[in-house]
Amino acid sequence: MTDRAFVVVRAGALTTVQDLGRPGHAHLGVPGSGALDLPASRLANRLVGNGVEAAVLETTLNGCAVRLRCAATVAVTGAPCPVAVDGRPVAWGAPVAVPAGAVVEAGAVVRGVRSYVAFGGGVAAEPVLGSRSTDLLSGLGPAPLTDGAVLPLGEVAGPPARVDGAPAPGPPDELVLRVLLGPRDDWFTAAAVRMLAAGSYQVSSASNRIGLRTEGPALERARHDELPSEGMVLGAVQVPPDGRPVVFLADHPTTGGYPVIGVVRSPDLPGAAQAAPGTPVRFVPVRHR
Repeated sequence: MTDRAFVVVRAGALTTVQDLGRPGHAHLGVPGSGALDLPASRLANRLVGNGVEAAVLETTLNGCAVRLRCAATVAVTGAPCPVAVDGRPVAWGAPVAVPAGAVVEAGAVVRGVRSYVAFGGGVAAEPVLGSRSTDLLSGLGPAPLTDGAVLPLGEVAGPPARVDGAPAPGPPDELVLRVLLGPRDDWFTAAAVRMLAAGSYQVSSASNRIGLRTEGPALERARHDELPSEGMVLGAVQVPPDGRPVVFLADHPTTGGYPVIGVVRSPDLPGAAQAAPGTPVRFVPVRHR
């Protein structure tokens, strides 16, 4: 029980390895990927003494549990959830010293969607194109966690933070997304553009790491001819044939053939990572990014 690794005891609904992502490869058809809630991922790493670039676990809704093969400092951030070591409650949002052989569990979220589990030394999965992130669209990076899988840990980089708990924003009661209109807002009627700002939208249960889908009024197109495929960026608000906006997240495709009515400002995207199905969504058009 001395090797630097952990064994997955409970993989949960969807738990993946994530870091800051692999930007700069869109010309190869590879999305940026990376943690959806980057501030939460960075905070978890700082709490255990890692650099912000270290890989963490991103859990979805019902968390995960792992057994450490070595002593390590662990921290859980993101969506609030109960945290336990060998069944005993420990702090959420703070560094916790865990002995070798103990089981660390991040439970089901109390609010939000995704929690982040960081280990001192980081998850040392094999990097692909400079990143250890799991990309669900392209299939690059380590596979989503499964029960019994063994993942290595890196060498400890520094001491954990000396805090009892770190302040962090909670999941949104209403998801407010500031949107810079374009490049294809002229493919929609003036009424549709007004509807984007005034419409009553909610987060759809069909949302995932590729995109946040919405339920609400359909946006009417002014043009109905075919749009040649063009490059897509993080935060693009694409409107498929059903007229309901889709906000592209970290694992989004690098090209698409449906018109993009606008692009969400980057600082607003972490909130999209934590917006549970049914959360109200308000699009706010802005002039500048």
